[in-house]
Amino acid sequence: MPAAAADSALYRSLFSDDDTAALFTDSAEIRAMLLVEGALARVQGGLGIIPQTAAAFIDRSSREVQIDPAALAAETATNGVPVPALVAAFRKGMGAPDHAQYLHWGATSQDIMDTGQALRLRRLTAIWDERLGQLAAALGRLARQYADLPMAARSYGQVATPTSFGAVVAGWGHPLLRHRARLATLAPELATVSLGGAAGTLSVMDGQGPAVRAGLAEALGLRDPGHSWHAERDSIGAFAAWMAGLCASLGKMGEDLILMVQSGIGEIRIEGAGGSSTMPQKQNPVGASVLVALARQSVALSSALQGAGIHRQQRDGAAWFVEWLSLPQLCISTGRALALALDLSQRIAPDAQAMARGLDDGSGLIHAEALTFALARHLPRPEAQARIKAICAEVQSSGQPLPALVARDFPDLDLSGIGGLGTAPDEARAFADAAGA
Repeated sequence: MPAAAADSALYRSLFSDDDTAALFTDSAEIRAMLLVEGALARVQGGLGIIPQTAAAFIDRSSREVQIDPAALAAETATNGVPVPALVAAFRKGMGAPDHAQYLHWGATSQDIMDTGQALRLRRLTAIWDERLGQLAAALGRLARQYADLPMAARSYGQVATPTSFGAVVAGWGHPLLRHRARLATLAPELATVSLGGAAGTLSVMDGQGPAVRAGLAEALGLRDPGHSWHAERDSIGAFAAWMAGLCASLGKMGEDLILMVQSGIGEIRIEGAGGSSTMPQKQNPVGASVLVALARQSVALSSALQGAGIHRQQRDGAAWFVEWLSLPQLCISTGRALALALDLSQRIAPDAQAMARGLDDGSGLIHAEALTFALARHLPRPEAQARIKAICAEVQSSGQPLPALVARDFPDLDLSGIGGLGTAPDEARAFADAAGA
């Protein structure tokens, strides 16, 4: 198995997401860095820092030159960053030494790489925002359709009280609305230009460094932070935490699906479930299992990125390298989790009969809480709770249903309201409204 699933012809469709992975290829990174170099020259030419003719030539060349990533590998291994080799290859590809000397004027490698990454993350967050909207809407439609479909709620794996399948779906969806709102705040912070020069002081730009940074931000459609941020990785850390949180929410959906399709429960069916090499009867919840696996992986990768936020002094290669090793994979896994959850949401079908069996196995024990509170209207609550608990024990020993035994002992107790869904249907519909479904 390859080290990265995104690079695997065998496992890519299982664990990777093409739209996300396309933003983390060598060619995508190089193209983004070339655009930054071209825009930087254009802005500096406009301010008179470099000759305008050279600036125009560099800008045009940044969109035309072709650079082979493999040709940069040896120097990248030596330098620890690809930019020196990229600049050398760019200058050679331009074929105009008089103009090429003004390329990369006053910038440093991290400026070019971080700004190129900002361009790619801006596209990434736009893709994910759209997916989050589609996923919330798909879950909203499910929640509305099955708002009144009763099923057993479970606590610690044990039957608790009645709920509805629509309310369960709403429980998957509500966090997604919050994650999407957080992304709207986080995305502009990620789309931030980086321009600080060798030590963050812009010392070789003739006092016009802040103007160059502002102009570069405008030219690329990015935010100007107003200062250098080479060692300030809090936005990346926040983004990593956001991805881990999102994947955890999707992983919860996956865990529930795995439990609901298991043999002996079968409360839902997933169309197109996976098969076995030897057991023809099996319908494996592969997609749900991948959601859980990606969630667990994302938590680990996010932890690595939090550690990568600890930078020494003005620049720290070791911390930065950890970010390179972790961020692309975390993004690809998050993109896959979103795409997979959206696909699953359109292939889920509840089994009302199975849900009815889980709701009441004939014992009526699922109504114990409701019966306790009904009795508490006539007895002190501790006494009511003790009486119902004793009758529950009798149910388990005698096999007689709880409502019948309660009616035997308390014949005047009104049991007409027992078995309701409470606020579950309303919560399901409220989520559907919030999701625009």
